[in-house]
Amino acid sequence: MSLIEKRLKEIGLVLPSAPSPMANYVACLQVNNVVYTSGSTCFMDGKPLYTGRLGTDLTTDQGYEAAKITVLNLISIIKAEIGDLDRIEQIIKVLGLVSSAQDFYEQAQVINGASDLLVDVFGERGKHTRSALGTSVLPFNFPVEIEMIVQLKT
Repeated sequence: MSLIEKRLKEIGLVLPSAPSPMANYVACLQVNNVVYTSGSTCFMDGKPLYTGRLGTDLTTDQGYEAAKITVLNLISIIKAEIGDLDRIEQIIKVLGLVSSAQDFYEQAQVINGASDLLVDVFGERGKHTRSALGTSVLPFNFPVEIEMIVQLKT
């Protein structure tokens, strides 16, 4: 078990099975020592944990939890690609999309669910650049979609 997986266990989380892509693309791609993920969402046990739009159907707290579960899925996708999570040198970038009502302005607080978990699990290596964007709709009515770029140790 990697140190990262031990840390997840310490905070009461277990990596889910890596979700499969929902169309004709790969979930993760390694180019040299950089890993790029496709957008992922808040699946749990093969089912959506949350659906709907922030500000009408879901609260900011529910969005925060959806972002946290989404990044947990991304960590499992990366593990499936690279094998050992201790190979991660740095989380470089997080791009978070939030399905938002027209008057919802708390996208950053929602994507904090992802950022907070990354820093809690990876420490300094989890600090990253980030964008949190609002959009009117996401595929399959998911509330959040997140992509990551990760640097591996050489």
